[in-house]
Amino acid sequence: MALTLPAHPDPLAERLHTSGLLQELAHGLGGGFHYLLPERFDANLAAFRTALADADVEGRVYYAKKANKAAAFIDRCAASGAGVDVASPGELREALGHGVRGEDLVVTGPAKAQALLRVAVQQGALISVDALDELDRLLALGTGRPARVLLRRHPPAQPRSRFGLDDAQLHEALTRCAAAGDAVRMEGFSFHLSGYDVQPRTDLAGELVGLCLKARVLGLQADRISIGGGFAVDYVPADAWTAFLAEQGPGHYHGEKAFTAADFYPYHSPVAGPAALRAVLAARPGGEGTSLAEQLRQAGVMLLLEPGRALLDRAGSSVFRVQGVKDREGYGIVTVDGTSLSLSEQWFDSEYLPEPRLLPAPGRPAGDGGPFPACVGGASCLDSDLLTWRKIPFPARPHAGDLIVYPNTAGYQMDSNESPFHELPLPPKVVIDHPDGSHRPRWRLDR
Repeated sequence: MALTLPAHPDPLAERLHTSGLLQELAHGLGGGFHYLLPERFDANLAAFRTALADADVEGRVYYAKKANKAAAFIDRCAASGAGVDVASPGELREALGHGVRGEDLVVTGPAKAQALLRVAVQQGALISVDALDELDRLLALGTGRPARVLLRRHPPAQPRSRFGLDDAQLHEALTRCAAAGDAVRMEGFSFHLSGYDVQPRTDLAGELVGLCLKARVLGLQADRISIGGGFAVDYVPADAWTAFLAEQGPGHYHGEKAFTAADFYPYHSPVAGPAALRAVLAARPGGEGTSLAEQLRQAGVMLLLEPGRALLDRAGSSVFRVQGVKDREGYGIVTVDGTSLSLSEQWFDSEYLPEPRLLPAPGRPAGDGGPFPACVGGASCLDSDLLTWRKIPFPARPHAGDLIVYPNTAGYQMDSNESPFHELPLPPKVVIDHPDGSHRPRWRLDR
């Protein structure tokens, strides 16, 4: 028996699916592609900003560029004055080249290349310092401009984390910053925390507020903290997710592949995106005293955040053409004109679970023989190249030329691991927008 896990209904995506535009694009582009919806990015950004404003907290949203390589989202950051989180020289160049100001960049990542540090200082970017030797390299640059830095705190609750400065290192870093004079502008602290739980973020943020107060005694600016990303996305309804986890087993997957609940991203989250930020701000650090929002206000500390996936919620999907279908006992194997490199979860020995949609080719009836359970394979010679190991209950048997649309893949899915394996072209990105007053979508290729 096939196991279903539908994504949340999306009226905008459904209009695209029924418009015929996706079939036209697949024909014109000669194969699979990703489509992007910048208006969704704008709405998500606005919702995060509203959460800060409603809590009366001064804050700044930086888009974590690693979540998607598309230029369209950087364009939206530049147009709206949002910041961008970058971690490589290439990402920094892309952001600057699309109009994002240097002072609106935050540079993260461990052990940054010297060339990246130099350009970041020259452009006035904020730099999250992850180690003492990195701070020393910054101070030795001699660019004539002060280095704007946050000191990244090692999370005590996650002792195995490879990121950040422990207590002794943090004390030494503060001492060096205080002694550096005009060579550095120590603006505050940051952290990188794994997982999506609210209270640990609130607890560590509260600690960072206290660190700001201590740093000011040394004459340092210390007026902002960054809590990074980790705002979950809610892909599927709660009841469907609960039923899926309770029922799923090897028999639901090609090759009897076995997954546990811990192997999957939490595709349902009761508190997600901007609502998760509201919860972080409303919670009390350590479970005591006043809320984090109140502590930020009292200390005059600005809150920085770096969401990636959460800004891309419903902002794009991946489309593949069916190349063929074969039968196995009790299910089928659909092969599409792409590979699992375009759905990144598989390369972490996991599975992208929100259910794909089958769009019949023009002129072919939608119904054809009733439910047809099938996994989805890629067009490579690797036996493990499965876009979907699960036997999806398609409403009909797919045929060559049909489209399979994976929903909501803009965040970390559609290009994190893409490679032109077998000399197969990378699926292009198509930007789709809806002009004011018009129901007819327009499209262009992402630059």
